Amino acid sequence: MRIQQLRERLRALGAKPCHEARVLRAWLQAQPLDRGRVAAGDFLPAPLRAALPALTAELAGLACLRSAHPGADGSSRLLVSLTDGQTIESVLLLRDGLCVSSQVGCAVGCTFCMTGRDGLLRQLTSGEIVAQVVLGRSLRRVKKVVFMGMGEPAHNLDSVLDAIELLGTLGNIGHKNLVFSTVGDARVFERLPLGMVKPALALSLHSSQADVRAQLLPKAPRIEPAELVAQADAYGRTTGYPIQYQWTLIEGVNDTDEEVAGIVRLLKGRYGLMNFIPYNKTESPGLPGAMNFRRPTAERITEIAQQLANHGILTKLRQSAGQDVEGGCGQLRARYPEYASEPVPMVMERGV
Repeated sequence: MRIQQLRERLRALGAKPCHEARVLRAWLQAQPLDRGRVAAGDFLPAPLRAALPALTAELAGLACLRSAHPGADGSSRLLVSLTDGQTIESVLLLRDGLCVSSQVGCAVGCTFCMTGRDGLLRQLTSGEIVAQVVLGRSLRRVKKVVFMGMGEPAHNLDSVLDAIELLGTLGNIGHKNLVFSTVGDARVFERLPLGMVKPALALSLHSSQADVRAQLLPKAPRIEPAELVAQADAYGRTTGYPIQYQWTLIEGVNDTDEEVAGIVRLLKGRYGLMNFIPYNKTESPGLPGAMNFRRPTAERITEIAQQLANHGILTKLRQSAGQDVEGGCGQLRARYPEYASEPVPMVMERGV
């Protein structure tokens, strides 16, 4: 279900803008639609009140929790079933965050990432994307949503932007707390500045050298790293949100002195920060070369960060949440239910 389809159904049931907003707001806050304040009294048109139980069930079916896998750090990987039986994964993060998926699978095929192992299976609808947030909010407070789960958001741009607009308005999530992550696509830089809700931008860079980046991200658009950074920087200055440059650190591949010099060349004086993500192990024969990938030593990572700091480049080391339950960056995938591990009971604070 697309968000626009949901709006049209509400209107067909007699909803005026105020009714539509109340129903959507209740859904986004993981509140029941068919009882309590939403359906109380004569506020909603009778046909809409009568349809709420069936609509509630249908919306709940967009993203169903199949199993939850809490990590030792307080995060939790969620295996989520869709209406057609496909599965995706979301991750409840620390500090009220949620990482959501935008596709079943991914077409980019990054060599350090499990998500693209089987290619792109299908796009998620805007309703399915938002439903992950609703599911997350039924378990825990969610105040930040990052589009860094399964899939490349730029390849499902209409649905992702529709979801962002709803979350940034009736969903009551601050615009800077909606983070659109991409490997870089001309359409992103064209359309993000035009939206009512302008999310923060995370650019998956991973190398300052076009040839190395092409090996790591084999199906990403062939845009020179310098051009990607220039376009991202322009967007960051327009929105006032610094760009988050993402860099999966792989020993001997993109942690070299040459790459450090390249980062300085690209990012010095730019409005952004470098997020280093040490490589998370993925055990899959379907990822060429990945079996030999290793994360650099802590000493090397510290050395790189210090070199960049000496050039005035803000650098953060991001330890992916949920690595012990395969919920870290590059570890998400469409796990088929028959191979999924048993659900782990969760006791969580509910709320938005």
